[in-house]
Amino acid sequence: MKKIVFLVAIAITMVSCKKEQNNFVSFSGKITNKNSDSIVISNPQLKFNRVIKVDENGVFKDTMNLKDGFYRLSDGKEGTTLYLKNGANVNMTLDTKEFDETVVFTGEGASESNFLAKAALLQKGFFKDKALFELPKEEFETKTNNFINEFNKRIETTKLDSTFVSFQKKNIKGLKQYLNKTHADKLYLAKNLAKGMASPKFVDYENIKGGTTSLDDLKGKYVYFDVWATWCNPCKKEIPFLQKMEEKYHGKNIEFVSISVDQMKDHEAWKKMIADKKLSGTQLFADKNWKSKFVTDYVINGIPRFILIDPLGNIVNSNAPRPSDPKLIELFNSLEL
Repeated sequence: MKKIVFLVAIAITMVSCKKEQNNFVSFSGKITNKNSDSIVISNPQLKFNRVIKVDENGVFKDTMNLKDGFYRLSDGKEGTTLYLKNGANVNMTLDTKEFDETVVFTGEGASESNFLAKAALLQKGFFKDKALFELPKEEFETKTNNFINEFNKRIETTKLDSTFVSFQKKNIKGLKQYLNKTHADKLYLAKNLAKGMASPKFVDYENIKGGTTSLDDLKGKYVYFDVWATWCNPCKKEIPFLQKMEEKYHGKNIEFVSISVDQMKDHEAWKKMIADKKLSGTQLFADKNWKSKFVTDYVINGIPRFILIDPLGNIVNSNAPRPSDPKLIELFNSLEL
């Protein structure tokens, strides 16, 4: 009887040890030319943030209990995406002087992270072509289809976690939709919103100073439009630069007009932000937020978006430089503002 009890105890111990091991990820590695004395593994949605110390030789090691999924590794300057599962034993090596080109994962559970690292490198090369979205339709489709087919081939020929594969297939499908839509929008802009063409119009947008304003009310001056929203962080980061531009060109032949695409439920937030941040220029509230005709006519799918039209109401640039971009000053100088 004692022997049977002893064997059961051993079995329970083995199961318990195995279960405990599967509740942790062992993550180690060596970083050449390290940028800092630590790295951070994080996933904001899971509220996970782990700081791992890196010694003077660039070596690190840690054991983490986490939920299976995607995590971001950052060394303070650059980063890469990981896919970690409990029970994995992953080792990473990289040289920060060529971060994306040298990051390699080995060990049990490393295949997914290696796949992501390779995908990021290939995507970086793919988008390096600045004229990508300006290619003729057939040439664009050939290039994007080759990229996507190669991605799918890598999925099919690499042994990967099924959940990971499912997510990547959705991801590449979404990327394809994004590429096709962006290319179509670019072609539309080039054909219908080219320099010198009459600008799409808006009528009776609410003006923060009272009453309404239409595009025709602004004729006689150049107009620099800022399409934004109170919830848009990139928009808010441009505000100080926009204010400096307004000061620099005060009294010149140009009007600075900000159009909010906030929903009506955020109307008070719009008024409050204008007051709190002391926003100047002409502040307008679009009639139907993203569905406003002016917004759809200009194919505005992301904000902030900046547009410049001339005193006659014709387009100078349907996708003008941001206030933080030195090229905006160059554009204004070319117009002798």
